[in-house]
Amino acid sequence: MSRLLDAELLNGGADQEIGGVAPLASARGGELGFLADRRYLPALKGSEATALLVAEELAEAVASDPRPRLILSDPHAALRGLLEFFFPPVRRMPTIHSTAVVAESARLGTGVHVGPYAVVEEDVEVAEEVTLGAHVVVGAGARIGRGSLLHPHVVVYPGAVLGARVILHSGVAVGVDGFGYTFEDGGHRKVPQVGGCVLEDDVEIGANTTVDRGSIGLTRVGRGTKLDNLVQLGHNVEVGRHSVFAAQVGVAGSTRIGDGVMAGGQVGIGGHLSVGSGARMAGQAGVTGDVASGETVMGMPARPRGEFLRGIAAQGRTPELLRRIRSMERELEALRSDLSRQGSRDEEGSQGEDGSAGGEEKRSERREYPGE
Repeated sequence: MSRLLDAELLNGGADQEIGGVAPLASARGGELGFLADRRYLPALKGSEATALLVAEELAEAVASDPRPRLILSDPHAALRGLLEFFFPPVRRMPTIHSTAVVAESARLGTGVHVGPYAVVEEDVEVAEEVTLGAHVVVGAGARIGRGSLLHPHVVVYPGAVLGARVILHSGVAVGVDGFGYTFEDGGHRKVPQVGGCVLEDDVEIGANTTVDRGSIGLTRVGRGTKLDNLVQLGHNVEVGRHSVFAAQVGVAGSTRIGDGVMAGGQVGIGGHLSVGSGARMAGQAGVTGDVASGETVMGMPARPRGEFLRGIAAQGRTPELLRRIRSMERELEALRSDLSRQGSRDEEGSQGEDGSAGGEEKRSERREYPGE
């Protein structure tokens, strides 16, 4: 195992038998417990794992544990290798199920599997070693590259193009009509969507995600990009290479997105915008303007990360600020009241100078000296 992962092995011998890998808390005997985050250290004591796969920065924290452990600088990359070792991909036999419907003009490469009730329409080209699951529909004139895997109930609309090693999970629809209408004569009139849709090599798309075709241009998803479940790409959207979108991201039409962009869950990106390469959009960000390359934005409307965090910090002080404002208002009102009363006394004093107050003073003097 240590040779497979090129990892440092501590407390172990060659006779240790490992049959799988699991989270530390649920690992059983014969399994490798995975520990890559300090938050899961409390599970170490009660874990039944036979051995441990540990991130390098946690090596000291588990130093007293007697079990064999593999120490790695990148445990997540090691986990990928382990899972590929323990769970190799299952390749279906290259057969065409008796219930599948394949047009005579369709061209299928060697090693293609077509599952039950799948439909392959006219002039479709399917390259070598492609798997089409049950109920997959591939529309007329579509192209599917070598080694691609379409899980059950995927729909590839006519004319869409998939590169090599593309993976589409259940419910994905590629090349769907874009949301294009004009309002005429009191109703919405559909604008024909006649553009193309291209998924480049090594794209993977999660369940129930939709990618629209271009209206008159092209919708393109770049090589190596990964889209999670329930993502929506509008017509004429272009996404660069190796970008990653989490669940429920929505991108409106004609937006251009660069390479290596990351979008958290429920990010919404407006139409006709530009998102530069390496940009980061935090979960639920509402992007209403262009995002520069390498910039991280958050919030609705999306703002640069520092500006957003300062705003959140200010919001946290709102109750204190309100108390201070109310206190200042009370002090101001009291001051106004004092000034008003002082003004009244001053006014009364000024009236005495023209007779009334002076007369009272004279009467008072007469009372003090009655003999006069």
